[in-house]
Amino acid sequence: MSDADLDALADSARNRGLKLVRSRIRTPGKGDYGKVGLTDGAGKAVFGMDGKTLTAAPDEVEAYLRNLGASDWGASLPPEKPQKPAPPPPKPKIRTAKAGDSAALVPLMRLLNHDVDEAGTRKRLATLTREGDVPLVATLGDRIVGLCGVQVSTMIQRPKPVGRIIILVVDEDVRGQSLGRLLIEAAEAHFRKAGCGIIEVTSRDEYVKAHAFYRHMGYERTSMRFAKEL
Repeated sequence: MSDADLDALADSARNRGLKLVRSRIRTPGKGDYGKVGLTDGAGKAVFGMDGKTLTAAPDEVEAYLRNLGASDWGASLPPEKPQKPAPPPPKPKIRTAKAGDSAALVPLMRLLNHDVDEAGTRKRLATLTREGDVPLVATLGDRIVGLCGVQVSTMIQRPKPVGRIIILVVDEDVRGQSLGRLLIEAAEAHFRKAGCGIIEVTSRDEYVKAHAFYRHMGYERTSMRFAKEL
């Protein structure tokens, strides 16, 4: 290392409150020729010194100062604030629909191409509540993300009432989280309590994925459904 390089190394040491000590021997191969060391402001050996003998090569001192600078820089940083753990995602819940849910139910029903609006939905929900066929909704926190319409009917040809799932829909961005299964299970519990002997599900021909879901839940296709608008 040249004298200029050693001068630069001395400046680097000085910036860290240290002093670069250079060998006084000028004869190559003798003593601590070419060696350097570091002392603190009081002259106490810090690095590269064994008593009065210098033991470190200039590049070793350079690496020592570089590492020392990195540790000083890290120590000068403000301590990191502890990160608060992210709140756990809300757990899905199933409950009966309320009058104030009408606005949230409209976009769910429109996913199945039903032509509905908030006013009409609120009116029909009030009627269903009086008749005891209150729809079930799935929620995540304060958000309504699923709807299951239920209906209990007494039929002349059946000894027990028939439970009907007349609509089942889950919002697109939360599908695959078992919300449909939770709604079906809640509907089955409702029908069981009402004394139903069988549950029927209506589903349009084009909803092939829904048909596979119902079969997975234990439902079988037993008949064809015909409809005529009046």
